[in-house]
Amino acid sequence: MLRVLSTHLFLNQRLHPGLLEFAGKSGAEAVELFAARQHFDYTRREDVQELASWFRSNPVQPFSMHAPLFPDYEMGRAGAPAVNVLHPEKSRRIDAMDEIKRALEAAEHIPLRYLVMHLGERTDVWSQYSVEYALNALEHLGAFAGPLGVRLLVENLLSEATTPEHLKMILEIGHLSNVGVCLDVGHAHASVGVADALATLSDRILSVHVHDNHGIKDEHLWPGEGSIDWPAAVTALKALPKTPAAVLEIAHTADDTNATLAARISAAFERLS
Repeated sequence: MLRVLSTHLFLNQRLHPGLLEFAGKSGAEAVELFAARQHFDYTRREDVQELASWFRSNPVQPFSMHAPLFPDYEMGRAGAPAVNVLHPEKSRRIDAMDEIKRALEAAEHIPLRYLVMHLGERTDVWSQYSVEYALNALEHLGAFAGPLGVRLLVENLLSEATTPEHLKMILEIGHLSNVGVCLDVGHAHASVGVADALATLSDRILSVHVHDNHGIKDEHLWPGEGSIDWPAAVTALKALPKTPAAVLEIAHTADDTNATLAARISAAFERLS
């Protein structure tokens, strides 16, 4: 599996070439850019060009981008509404798609393969409306992403609307053959179970978010710090029709130093070998 590090690990810092260099030296072959404005401000041409220039001169690949979850610089802490393409209010859905398109424009300079996106928030329910809104968003954003060379991947969350079964239904109802899945192993473990999620979405999975938890809530721990059976999960992932990329999506802790982070990243990738 391609070894990818999500810059979510550095969410409390501005994303700069030094962090990309660190990712490469720690064993990452590629990165997933986490589109949060306080971290990677995709609306600033200078920031996008800085990263694009680094990628042109280095072997680490710009594998994917995680779509923005909030449109502000504080991850919603000051009251900004979430980026939610399933929101009941049409104006909110339009605003959400516009924000995702702003992030996608970075692909004009950074050759991303995939955009990983959330369909709504944790409280969103499964209904005919959630299906309609999801299809509208995926069709609209897919048309925008295609000419940029980017393919959409939807992620299983902890909401009723985004269970593996419901994601599969959305993609099948819409005949969205070009939309893939980023299987979030941690979210699967805290909901339907990893084995069930893999069985349901197997032929759609192109990328995997790797993090651990204790099966109760989303914790974004390092593999081995929770209760996921990683040997079984890795065996199942390698048996998929297409071997997915393994994207480490870990929460940063204040006591991590560069030395400990490098060792943890390397050890996590080895666990997935």
